Amino acid sequence: MFITSTSYPIIGFDDVENLKMSGTGRRMFFEELSKLLRRIVTIVMVDGKKYVGNFDGYNPETMSICLTDATDDEGKVYPKTFLNGSIVAQILTTEKSFDLKSLAERLERVFPRMVKLYDEIDVIVVMDKIRVDASGILEGSGPAAERVQKVYDEFIKEAKTS
Repeated sequence: MFITSTSYPIIGFDDVENLKMSGTGRRMFFEELSKLLRRIVTIVMVDGKKYVGNFDGYNPETMSICLTDATDDEGKVYPKTFLNGSIVAQILTTEKSFDLKSLAERLERVFPRMVKLYDEIDVIVVMDKIRVDASGILEGSGPAAERVQKVYDEFIKEAKTS
């Protein structure tokens, strides 16, 4: 199996069961794979057939994959499909991952010692009351939330131009 982005390979290997990874390497691999959840990916099977769809889940033991709204090479649409991990050759994405850590650092400059990044749930909390993720403000209102929104908007604008 080989997981890649358009610009660089993330992690590559042939067989999950035969991996001799350290606990840290295994954790990092699955963290990277989890970052692809709810994103559009292309799955290439060992026979060369491709599926493009929303990556909605995987089984870490078998590397089986769940896609929703998937389309195959022939244009056939599948509302939900499960692909056996033993026949998945590659997982590809063209989307760049959202850099939540950099956004948290940017917010920290405006709100010193009031920003917490929760990597495990992909959320930033500002002043213990304003929740932000890759899509914007999830919770919070008032002048501080408006300032968070402004920082977020500037961050997104800069990310699109770079």
